[in-house]
Amino acid sequence: MALCFVVLLLSLADKRVSTWEEAERSKKIRSPMIPKYIELVILVCSLSLVSQVCYADPPYEICSSHENGSTFQNNLNNLLQSLPSNASASKFYNTSYGNATERVYGLYMCLDFISSKACQNCIATTIEDILKLCPQSQEAVLWEESCQIRYSNTNFIGTLNDTGNIGKDNVQNVSEPHKFQSSVNQMLSNLSSTAAFNVSANMYATGEAPFGDETIYALVQCTRDLSANDCSKCLKSAMRDIPSCCYGSIGARVLSRSCYLRYEFYPFYLGATGPLSPSPHTNQGKNSKVWIITGIAVALVLCLAIIFIYCMYFIRNKKTHKRDEAVFHHPDFPRLNGVISEDSPYIDFGSLCVATKNFSDSNKLGQGGFGPVYKGILSNEQEVAIKRLSTCSEQGSEEFINEVLLIMKLQHKNLVKLLGFCVDEEEKLLVYEYLPNGSLDVLLFDPNERAKLVWTKRLDIIDGLARGILYLHEDSRLKIIHRDLKASNVLLDSDMNPKISDFGMAKIFAGNEGEANTATIVGTYGYMAPEYAMEGLYSIKSDVFAYGVLVLEIITGKHNAGFFHSKSTPSLLTYAWHLWNEGKGLELKDPLLGDSCQEDEFLRCMNIGLLCVQEDAYDRPSMSSVVLMLKNESAIVGQPARPPFSVGKFNDNDGLHPHSRQCSITFLTDSDILLPRD
Repeated sequence: MALCFVVLLLSLADKRVSTWEEAERSKKIRSPMIPKYIELVILVCSLSLVSQVCYADPPYEICSSHENGSTFQNNLNNLLQSLPSNASASKFYNTSYGNATERVYGLYMCLDFISSKACQNCIATTIEDILKLCPQSQEAVLWEESCQIRYSNTNFIGTLNDTGNIGKDNVQNVSEPHKFQSSVNQMLSNLSSTAAFNVSANMYATGEAPFGDETIYALVQCTRDLSANDCSKCLKSAMRDIPSCCYGSIGARVLSRSCYLRYEFYPFYLGATGPLSPSPHTNQGKNSKVWIITGIAVALVLCLAIIFIYCMYFIRNKKTHKRDEAVFHHPDFPRLNGVISEDSPYIDFGSLCVATKNFSDSNKLGQGGFGPVYKGILSNEQEVAIKRLSTCSEQGSEEFINEVLLIMKLQHKNLVKLLGFCVDEEEKLLVYEYLPNGSLDVLLFDPNERAKLVWTKRLDIIDGLARGILYLHEDSRLKIIHRDLKASNVLLDSDMNPKISDFGMAKIFAGNEGEANTATIVGTYGYMAPEYAMEGLYSIKSDVFAYGVLVLEIITGKHNAGFFHSKSTPSLLTYAWHLWNEGKGLELKDPLLGDSCQEDEFLRCMNIGLLCVQEDAYDRPSMSSVVLMLKNESAIVGQPARPPFSVGKFNDNDGLHPHSRQCSITFLTDSDILLPRD
């Protein structure tokens, strides 16, 4: 029982440290707290010398630190209330409730050996506990003895998550830990294969194996939304956690968001109750000595652990302070102050140097207006793309701030995911998910690579881009205009799914605002709407225009900015409209597509693209209309008007071919324009 009080004191100490840490940040409390904390450490060590086993009972929980809104909470309550009735019929169930950004996704899993009634009771208990232990959390997972519930504001159904596993063990140890662990690993490996790849096993397996005079009983189970491969990966990840939490223990369990494993010296899945005394194979004549030695050893280890945690706290606090100095007080980034919290995805510069082999040219993926982009591998083996701001670029500093502040608030499958950032003296870096197929322009405008973009993939890209832009315009918490949509800012994942990137030029509209005006133009020639290029007027219809250009480029394989057919059709847009107007739209089709695309699908995409690039912004459809038209041909209304002849005015005396002339207006001087923003 003494150790139980120790655990209680430790939890109080943790709260005390948190309070001290907050006070330290505000400079209200300083070093006098340190001696009191050391006294608490000594008290804990003294109590632990007389400790006996104290088993930590469930529930075990992981709660997010982000608070949800009232609408999300109502959706969560409705979702949780629906679970017990389903538990009477099924040991696993997943569902969602609500709409758009306030939608909540959830699932429960009961261990397969318990009865339906026990499952229903367990789920009811878990619902009560999760509301108490994780109030107002945007996502949480809670484990009871024989079931678990998980929910989130993002869709995790069918996606493996093996991070943050929790290991629990019986403090009694076996006499031959290496041999015992080898037997356990072999049995768990066999059970994992059975659960994952035997269809009749239904993601669940139990088994037993002899060990000396004892028998090891084990159970593995995955949530049934996983694929067989992901189930196998989850259980293998849980097995890898055993040495760090439970090595040589006579019983253990590893709790994962997506799977569960447990082993004991008694058949727990048959209803047996485990012994609280040493297992029978231990030498009974030496029990008292073993317990004395074990008690002293546990006390020493506990003291060392507390001292270690105490030291790590100061090291972490020092690093945090250094990071705060780098970010919050950096002269170039006053706008970040108060927005980037301790939980923000900050990655130190040293880790990024290691990830990119000191920014080796062999790891360089390309060069953009922001600066070079490198491929990197983080310490957790995750592949990432790292954008490194050129130190001489003032525009890049502003773009950096805009991107960090904006993209951290956005979540959509067709938007590139920002994983972290770094500010270290003159170094400023953004860390994104790595997308192996690179940018759309690399594939689309290379005749040798474009063959990879079969018609079905092009349709998927057109649809995905429309949904991503619709999210920015209407479905996100913010109303956002990207302002620089182009083929090089569309990245492709391993399945050729498109993800919109580069939000450095994006603008946020508040309330019912629909358009704005600027005297400073940013964007890329060939994709800018005429009212923006000529008058500085931008709105969501500016993005619609750029999307229309992208659609025509995708179905033709031709670059609008470098296209010239004749004086009457000097751009891809006007050439496409002339063919459409003359009923010869199929002549625009990329020859590499051959007969792989249906004529009606091609003409529908061509029609949508031309509707989006009409000269008058009012005549262009909204992105919600575009998404509808992509789904349903009958939803297309009206014929497109002639698109603008060109974007900007050309100097007739520059002596260049019309499609490569420099513009006479100052904001169109290059194919990639990055001027200071308003």
